[in-house]
Amino acid sequence: MKPEDEKGKIWFNGKFVDWWDAKIHVMSHVAHYGTSIFEGMRCYATKKGSAIFRLSEHIKRFFDSAKIYRMDMPFTQDELKQACIDVIKVNKLKTAYIRPLVFRGYNMLGVDPTSCPVEVAIAALNWGTYLGEEAINLGVDVRVSSWQRMHPNTHPALAKTGANYMNSQLIKLEAKMDKYAEGIALNSHGFVCEGSGENIFLVRNNEIFTPTVGSSILPGITRDSVFKIANEFGYTVKEAVIPREMLYIADELFFTGTAAEVSPIRSVDKISIGTGKRGPITEKIQRRFFDIIETGDDGDYGWLTFIE
Repeated sequence: MKPEDEKGKIWFNGKFVDWWDAKIHVMSHVAHYGTSIFEGMRCYATKKGSAIFRLSEHIKRFFDSAKIYRMDMPFTQDELKQACIDVIKVNKLKTAYIRPLVFRGYNMLGVDPTSCPVEVAIAALNWGTYLGEEAINLGVDVRVSSWQRMHPNTHPALAKTGANYMNSQLIKLEAKMDKYAEGIALNSHGFVCEGSGENIFLVRNNEIFTPTVGSSILPGITRDSVFKIANEFGYTVKEAVIPREMLYIADELFFTGTAAEVSPIRSVDKISIGTGKRGPITEKIQRRFFDIIETGDDGDYGWLTFIE
């Protein structure tokens, strides 16, 4: 967080409160059992004005995640979309990272969460390039993590839950300790899954591949955007079961995500990917993605929700 963020306001259960007054009780269910769902989206300062990227799709996934965990939202999708717009306005932000959060609050302890209230908060803060400024142009060095993603019948990977990100923390911490920017997790069957907070794409022989939804990945909004952008250039992204060794012999690799945006990978486990630089297909997709959010012209996609 930056000092200016902490002077702002957070939308909390339908009202705006000062940053430091958005508090929960220490005995809240979420603090003991990880019962939270969250989203992350960016507001960009385009040439046409500030706009939230794919607001509707993020809020839809927010509700889908809550449904999987039997959490009844106390607000409608339209109400939360408006709240995301309002939190940008109230804090007078031009660019921002927006964090909607729904969680089980305070009532009683016990694994059964049903008697605990469902509470919703939305914050907006300043956040730069997630993997570092040089990552966008030069790419990052990553490793295959020793930590696997959860089996499909344990934690639902399709839900963006706080509890799932304990696994992400282990992947990220291990990578940082070994001086890598990020880790790539395999799933419980040993196939390529995703990064700690990013989806992954692989280019081989002029074809683009990405792990299937059934590979224990979170189906990312930016991932879906890349499918559509790639199609503009005549590529059909193929969802596939990808063995680990395909990473090493790929011509190009790149991460996608709200935070990571489109970030090239230059090496995996100290093996250079392609030429060890951002590849031409990655660059095409990356430039088109940034062109949309810089110009504010998303064509027929309807991806941008303008604040004013």
